[in-house]
Amino acid sequence: MEKKNIMTYEGLQRLEQELSDLKVVRRKEVAQKIKEAREQGDLSENAEYDAAKDEQRDIEARIEEIEKILKNAEVVVEDEVDLDKINVGCKVKLYDCEYEEELEYKIVGSTEANSLQGKISNESPVGRALIGAKVGDTVQVETQAGVLEYKVLEIQRSN
Repeated sequence: MEKKNIMTYEGLQRLEQELSDLKVVRRKEVAQKIKEAREQGDLSENAEYDAAKDEQRDIEARIEEIEKILKNAEVVVEDEVDLDKINVGCKVKLYDCEYEEELEYKIVGSTEANSLQGKISNESPVGRALIGAKVGDTVQVETQAGVLEYKVLEIQRSN
């Protein structure tokens, strides 16, 4: 059995939008590039043709990947998230005990994780350690850099 891809509604919408764009827009664009390259004649030494075929292969691979993710998607209804403990779909405010600073993360499914946007996966070391923690708890996270300690300050809805 394939694992469920837990995601927020926002993440689901973003993937569906990307899939639609790939199928409707990008497929047509690359088909046009292939057609134009074919019209140039000899395909054996045609760099544009090779590049367009590579692009087509990448697009089809991404479409297949997204469809697989969506097939096993389990959407977290953020309005129904239990705010007593940390779970996917909530925003958490943490205190980093070592660096003495506050951090804010949104806990999301692995397909949506983006550390630059403060979105951490429930499957990452920090995410796994935080799932189920309550306000006031201190969690320890084993990382390659050593053990990190975070105190949970606040749990809130992310929307």
